[in-house]
Order: sequence, then structure tokens, then C-alpha cells
Amino acid sequence: MNTPAMPHPSCVWDIKAQLGEGPVWSTREQVLYFVDIVGQTIHRLDPASGARTSWQAPARPGFVVPASDGTLVCGLKDGLYRLDPRTGAFDRMLAVEPEHPGNRINDGCVDSKGRLWFGTMDDGEGTPSGALYSVTRQAHGFNILRHDEGYVVTNGPGISPDGTRLYHNHSPAGLIYVFDLAADGSLSNRRIFARVKDGYPDGVVVDSMGTLWVGVWNGGRIERFHPDGTRLEPIAMPALNVTKVAFGGADLRTLYVTTARKNTPDDMLARYPQAGSLFSLRVDVPGQEPHAFPAS
Repeated sequence: MNTPAMPHPSCVWDIKAQLGEGPVWSTREQVLYFVDIVGQTIHRLDPASGARTSWQAPARPGFVVPASDGTLVCGLKDGLYRLDPRTGAFDRMLAVEPEHPGNRINDGCVDSKGRLWFGTMDDGEGTPSGALYSVTRQAHGFNILRHDEGYVVTNGPGISPDGTRLYHNHSPAGLIYVFDLAADGSLSNRRIFARVKDGYPDGVVVDSMGTLWVGVWNGGRIERFHPDGTRLEPIAMPALNVTKVAFGGADLRTLYVTTARKNTPDDMLARYPQAGSLFSLRVDVPGQEPHAFPAS
């Protein structure tokens, strides 16, 4: 029997993404965006009409977030790009880590101050060359800051509702870190918030009550943690590799979940034929209002 703690997911787009990631809700458009990193595509779903649109990116996309002018900011392999959904044109805004050609940008989010947070990682997933960054728009262009380093695979980040905590994962180690986030955007006091076993912590999102939602790679579930670190009952998903969730819908109580087919053995694909799909389920507590990156 399903209960509020164990909602039932349904498939809303059987897209069979190789590495579905980065779902994000656009309040302006009332649509969901997400990426397929390996497929090198950015997707949009309009739940009201069922319309689906996809754009081929010039490089692997790690994340996409709305900008305040209706365009999108995309973290591609070598930097931040602007995507105009009306034309499909990509324009590079900012190069990131040209000194690390083996790295790529992975997960990202925008906080209530309009700061863009994202991590980089070794595309071969073997070297601790990744780092955590923030980018702010200024009159002269962009200010990029490197806050933490030594990551093989980064995931997150996610921000608490009061804006005083930032969560970030070192996925291969099974660790979820939490930092103190100051009003000026500086981070301090990195510590272990939680450890994830039987899989690896992937993307994170924080709801309006401060609960952390974590997709579990090679774990077939979503983990949830109270702000004090207490682990809640996980939510089973019909895919082995669960990557990230996003809160959407007019009431922000529809949970969208991206998954991946990458590295899923054939016997597990037979068990989870919809692996790589986009799923949704209804939840009791809404997410936080999504924030857009300033366009100017």
C-alpha cells in the first residue's frame, strides 16, 4: 500500500536517457528542463500540453538553469553557455577550467541571491581534479570563485531554505558534505552531513522544510534526510541509477526524477525496462521556489 512516505512514481517520458540529469522547474514557463549528459541533449517537458522539445548541445551538458530573460544557462563540458530556446542557438558566456581539459562541469543550481553554484569533475571518474564553484553576474561580466577542491565526481549543490547551508557531494566516497553559507557567498566549516551506502549519492535538492532529497546511483532509490541528518524512509524507483529530483508544478508538489541507463547491466535493464526515463510523483511538502540566474 502506498503512503505519503512511500509515493508511487509514474513514467512521464520514456526517453531512455543514457545519463538523464539536472531536472529543474521553470516558474516562468511552467515547464521542466533536464539533460542527457552522454546523449549531449537538453530536453523540455510541458506537463500541461505534453509537448516535448529537445536541443542538441555542442558539448556534454551537466546542468541547465533558467535565466531571468527567458533564456537558459547551460553548464557544458568546457564552460557556461547561453541557450536561447526560441532559436536553439548556444553562445559561450564563460570558460571554466581550461587548464583541466579532462574535466567537465556536472551538477548546478541557483540560490536566492542569484548566485550560480556548480561542480566540476574528472570525465574519466578517476582523478580528484574536480572543484566547487560559484558564479555571480557583475557590471563588468562574471565573477567566478573556486570554493573547494579534491573531488573525483561532484554532485549537488543544494541550498537550505534559509540560505545558510550548502550541501555538496563527493559521490564516489559516498559522502554528503554540508558547508556554512554566509550572506556574501563564502563557504566555511565543511563537514560530513551524511553517508550513503548501497549506492552513491548523486544530485541533491532541498525542499521548503529543509529536507534533503538525494538520488542514489546504483541504488534504485531516493534518500531523504532531515536537516539534523536523520535519515527518512527511502523511496524506491523503477531504475537502478537514480540521478536527481526537482520540485515542479504550480504548487511545487510534483516531484520529477531523472534516471540513467549508463552502466546498467543487461539483467537489470530487463528488470527495469524504463531505466533512463523521467518519472514523477506527488509529495506532501512542496519544494522551494526556483531561482533564475540574472540575465543582466
